[in-house]
Amino acid sequence: MRFPTLKYDLTASLVVFLVALPLCVGVAVASGVPAELGLITGIVGGLVTGLLPGSSLQVSGPAAGLTVLVAETVQRFGLPALGLVVAATGLLQLLLGVLRWGRWFRAISVAVVEGMLAGIGLVIIAGQLYAMADRSAPASGIGKLLGLPGLLTQLISSAAAGYSFLIGAGTIAVIVLWQRLPARVRVVPGALVAVVLATGAVWLLHRPVKKVEVKGLLDAIQPPGTGVFEQFAPALLVTIVAFTLVASAESLFSAAAVDRIHDGPRTDYDKELMAQGAGNTLCGVLGALPMTAVIVRSAANVQAGARTKASRVLHGVWLLLFAALLPAALGVIPVAALAGVLVHAGFKLLPFRQLGPLWREHRSEAFVLVATAVAIVTVNMFEGVLIGLGLSVVKTAWETSRLHVDTEEQPGGPVRVRLTGNATFLRLPKLLDALEALPADRVVELDLSGLRHLDHACQSALTTWVERHNANAPEAVRLIPALAGQT
Repeated sequence: MRFPTLKYDLTASLVVFLVALPLCVGVAVASGVPAELGLITGIVGGLVTGLLPGSSLQVSGPAAGLTVLVAETVQRFGLPALGLVVAATGLLQLLLGVLRWGRWFRAISVAVVEGMLAGIGLVIIAGQLYAMADRSAPASGIGKLLGLPGLLTQLISSAAAGYSFLIGAGTIAVIVLWQRLPARVRVVPGALVAVVLATGAVWLLHRPVKKVEVKGLLDAIQPPGTGVFEQFAPALLVTIVAFTLVASAESLFSAAAVDRIHDGPRTDYDKELMAQGAGNTLCGVLGALPMTAVIVRSAANVQAGARTKASRVLHGVWLLLFAALLPAALGVIPVAALAGVLVHAGFKLLPFRQLGPLWREHRSEAFVLVATAVAIVTVNMFEGVLIGLGLSVVKTAWETSRLHVDTEEQPGGPVRVRLTGNATFLRLPKLLDALEALPADRVVELDLSGLRHLDHACQSALTTWVERHNANAPEAVRLIPALAGQT
């Protein structure tokens, strides 16, 4: 055969298309932008990023993990500014790939990434519960959570809100139950089945429910105009950095996860970062949503038997044909059903299974995870990630700066003090307390040979203490080795 893997890639591409379709539309609607912009990002992810080298089997498109950040950007700066932010994000990713920084994104603490996804998941769930009831959600994450009791009251008092909510809840139920059916049935994605059934139920019952608004693919494209550059401010620059950090980390972590479930070529992280950058640059020019590699679609691609990158390129072709030939099909989909899909996707971002073992084995990591998630919900996406990264750095510094001070007093002889481990500024109070507790009239033999590292702060403190102790009796302190020899 001339193309021995084509039949496998063709089948896999259809499965990925069916998985991607409701997610592309749902992420766009949840982000507060036209549904077609989600399809455009999915098309670019297949036809552009899919052709480029990097990770051969992972699939790119609009991701639920960026929904909160996109919604905040559109609310604050307006939809025209989104294209500028996404294009700048893509150019920055291209630069980082050229500088070969792709591999360094893997150095980000897993606890921070899982906490980031958990925080995003909580905000998505809270926000989409309002959409399921056809109600507007509060702007802030904490506002969404605090407003849930009021939403419950509206569900009880309003028949229309209750009916809309039942459509979304039924969508979630179908997705969950579909996963328990035989594998041959689950070839058709549960999210697609749930949306189709919800759409059919609304049509049969003839009840008024909010539907997806359709503009048409070409009408939805909104390149950033020249007026957007006039509002380029430090706040917009911070937003671009946040998009770059989150999109790059999510894509490269997804690549690492995909590499663990297939036996094909491993990911070149720098090339993958450049591929994501090329895709985001084009998405920005078209005014579409930002793109990341998405583990849900990527896993579906691998599990469906994909062999080469042809499967992800073909999935982009199917998305393009659907958006060009059947755009009106979007207009019959109830928003509550898409909100249900997003609520289910948000729950999958919560680390229920990981948190218990992590708490038992690495409590500090669990604390960083929870703190990052809480910060994202209570503050915002970017600052929450920065708080998580800061906590992770402090935790690592604290754990690596372990210092042991062993004191041995011998009658008639010197007091022997042995330091082992890493003497850093974080352990300086412990070091000074131990040294200042030594008798001022005794000779001290200070053994530094067990130190792996002695930073400048501790070295300066030791020098000062030696001078003060020697003031009572010259040469009262013996250093092994000499302090000047330490680094």
